[in-house]
Amino acid sequence: MADNTTLIKIEAIVREERYQDVKSALSEIEVNGITVYQVVGCGLQRGMLEYVRGQKVDPQVLPKVKFEIVVSSEEWEEKTINAIKKAAFTGNPGDGKIFSYYIKQAVKIRTGETGYDAVQSPDDDD
Repeated sequence: MADNTTLIKIEAIVREERYQDVKSALSEIEVNGITVYQVVGCGLQRGMLEYVRGQKVDPQVLPKVKFEIVVSSEEWEEKTINAIKKAAFTGNPGDGKIFSYYIKQAVKIRTGETGYDAVQSPDDDD
């Protein structure tokens, strides 16, 4: 495919307990190339308020899961984000965030393929 294909990276940070739901939703729309991290963080809610022996304790960062996905078009970006939003949604603070941005370059180290071919090669085992 031509090197001028748009590559977009999507990062989603979601609740730990929504990991399997998000993974399944991505699989259902045939997004298979994902990287997943266990991370910790907090948003505006600043973690859960805790009391220890009756004393308020500073809010802690919360365990989350971060998904990284590279897609080959704005159409796939929209499909992927919608699948993540639906699977990760609880309606409560702390559901997470999704970020997307354009990738300037992608190179598969083993073969030297670039752009679309680097992320979509049919024999992709990287």
